[in-house]
Amino acid sequence: MGKSFPHQFAHAIIVILLALTTIAVTSVSATEPPDTPTLSKSELEIDTLNQESVELIETIKTASGSEKDALQLKLFQKNEELRSLLANAIQRDSIPRATLVAQVKAQQKHSLAAQRYLEDKIKDINEKINAAKPEERLGLINDYQELQHYFDNAIAASWQNIKWLKALEVDESAARKQLREQISQRLRVMSASVEYFNQQAEVVGKQLSASPESEKSSLQLSHLVFKQRMDIAVESLSSLVSIAGQLELDTSEYKRLIFETTGNITQDLLESDVVLSILSHWSSNAWDWLANNAPQHLFQLFVLFIILLATKMIAKLVRKLVSKAVVTKNLKLSQLMQEFFITMSGNLVWVIGILVGLSQIGLNLTPVLTGFGIAGVIIGFALQDTLSNFAAGMMLLIYRPFDVGDFVFAGGVDGKVSHMSLVNTTIKTFDNQIIIVPNSKIWGDVIKNVTHERVRRVDMVFGIGYGDDLLKAERVLTDIVTSHPSVLRTPEPNIRVHTLNTSSVDFIVRPWVKTEDYWDVYWDVTKEVKLRFDREGISIPFPQQDVHLHMVKETPES
Repeated sequence: MGKSFPHQFAHAIIVILLALTTIAVTSVSATEPPDTPTLSKSELEIDTLNQESVELIETIKTASGSEKDALQLKLFQKNEELRSLLANAIQRDSIPRATLVAQVKAQQKHSLAAQRYLEDKIKDINEKINAAKPEERLGLINDYQELQHYFDNAIAASWQNIKWLKALEVDESAARKQLREQISQRLRVMSASVEYFNQQAEVVGKQLSASPESEKSSLQLSHLVFKQRMDIAVESLSSLVSIAGQLELDTSEYKRLIFETTGNITQDLLESDVVLSILSHWSSNAWDWLANNAPQHLFQLFVLFIILLATKMIAKLVRKLVSKAVVTKNLKLSQLMQEFFITMSGNLVWVIGILVGLSQIGLNLTPVLTGFGIAGVIIGFALQDTLSNFAAGMMLLIYRPFDVGDFVFAGGVDGKVSHMSLVNTTIKTFDNQIIIVPNSKIWGDVIKNVTHERVRRVDMVFGIGYGDDLLKAERVLTDIVTSHPSVLRTPEPNIRVHTLNTSSVDFIVRPWVKTEDYWDVYWDVTKEVKLRFDREGISIPFPQQDVHLHMVKETPES
């Protein structure tokens, strides 16, 4: 058996062993005639073990302390050796049948007596556990587990005794029937214990999750006690199911209970009756749950729907109010910042509404928010580049280097800003391409905003030939610029002789215009300069190169 009995019941078991061992020795002696021949080796070993058991029992009566525990352990080991010898002798038929039958019947009496005694002790210790304080129960549960272990071993020994009697061709039907009834009753008791302790462990577990710190220690101890008692009951039930299957008892319900309690997948789940039992139990539980909880949950879902509908309306209203607030002249917010506040206000209302709705259907938000915090840290490490773009987007919103509709050179792209989020910026080029640039690339590079200012200067250069009238050309350029309706009078346009180039005299022409008129002025002035210069006879030189060829005359000698 490998374990020592607790002190409170060891003495009674010793008395039982003493009486049964004496009976076994006496029974064997009574079956032998006066002129019995020399005993076989197996018989001698069995007889020796019986005598040693009697001597050990006598010695234990006078022993105490650790010495007594050691002798008790040795006594149980002797009985296990005796059963091993009996098993070999029955298998090999090496001992007279009458001797084996007497030994097996003695073992039967021993098993039954041990079961009755252990059953009483289990009842006593159960009462002590129920009456004890939480901190005292753990020590008692160790004794309870040991008692239950030996009780299961005693039942297994009874079944082994029946199989031995059948092998010895002894009628064992009465013993089989008795054991079958005992195991059937025991299965009902242990299955009820498993369900009860499992239910209690779940109840205490729920209390533990919602209790304050001051009460958690006692609840944790109670939870541990129920879990240990449930594990002991499951172990005992598994042992009984194994024997019950050999006795042709229906064990599908008990196997289903073991599976649902432990979650362990075993070969028993391949049996059709076990699968049917599990499915039947689950479907029954599902219908019971629907009957008991469906109205309540339907009402909670209705409340959740109403809250989400109200949230949608409130979010829409908040967006309208924020959109009106951010366009006031006093705030001077950019369009990007306005869109940011409008979007975030609506999203914030949705988050609050969803959390309120989830709380109304009974969801505990504390672990959910904690999970979001942990998930946020993990996502932060996984999405470092995205967070970098997010930070850059915030900086762009704060410092406002450009706005929606501005023409910019940013992130290696030039075009009109059509949209911006906290992660990226969408730029539409003049040939109508859409380019999405990460904000970190824009913020980390040079940003050129072409249309940020309301007034711009158009820089142009025109050249005339060295033979043309310089003052006339200056008057023509001045007339072209000042006569254009989009050119501003203030600041005044600037027209000056700028460079005496290699093949031309260059004028700089720099009128001021509104930003939206920049290209119209640029193209109109360039066109008008060519037309006026042609009419006024002013040349527009272009690079040219003269090539001079020198012909060499041939002499008569050559």
